[in-house]
Amino acid sequence: MRLNELKDNLGARRPRTRVGRGIGSGKGKRSGRGDKGQKSRSGVSLLGFEGGQMPLYRRLPKRGFKNPFRKDYAEVNVGRLQKAIDTKKLDAATPVTLDTLRAAGLVTGRCDGVRLLAKGEIKAKVTIEVSGASAAAIAAVEKAGGKVVLPEPKAKPETRGRAKARAEAKAKGGDKDGSKSKSGGEGKGKGKKANKAGAETASDDAPETPSGQEADSKAGPDDGQPAA
Repeated sequence: MRLNELKDNLGARRPRTRVGRGIGSGKGKRSGRGDKGQKSRSGVSLLGFEGGQMPLYRRLPKRGFKNPFRKDYAEVNVGRLQKAIDTKKLDAATPVTLDTLRAAGLVTGRCDGVRLLAKGEIKAKVTIEVSGASAAAIAAVEKAGGKVVLPEPKAKPETRGRAKARAEAKAKGGDKDGSKSKSGGEGKGKGKKANKAGAETASDDAPETPSGQEADSKAGPDDGQPAA
């Protein structure tokens, strides 16, 4: 066998069908597209079109969304770790990390970290450094005398400085406005009370005026009117 004698198996490369080359070829005249109609023309795409009825991709409900910032974690069970330790792929004396798991073949492909799960049984005393672990997996490792090291949780970002200052200023301003309005209302109330009290004292100090009949009876010759 020489390099120039290498070739594909029979039928591995089929020649493309040449259409429109005479009726004797079986794909001549109409080129396999039938007589007239929209589909016999070029530049037509009817993918998903169902003749006017509601197409399938619109009949099916849509739920949720796909998070563009999602994390993809590789799942590793404690039973697989124990098996890898038994087969000498992992050394129980050294910490188990993502790099050691890749070297042992327990993690393949791209991932953002490793999550430890509790399926299986672990007997070796080993320190495991992973991105996450279930409570049952942590309990199983600690029961065997090992330890699971998790990254420290990130602190939640505080509100932006400007927004925080604006909120504090708004809160202070609201307190001031409330105190002002309250004091203003009290002042108005006090002013009304003072006006009312002043009116009462003025009415008390004013002399009493006689009524109409009393004034007529008291009127006499001295007033310049002739006596009856």
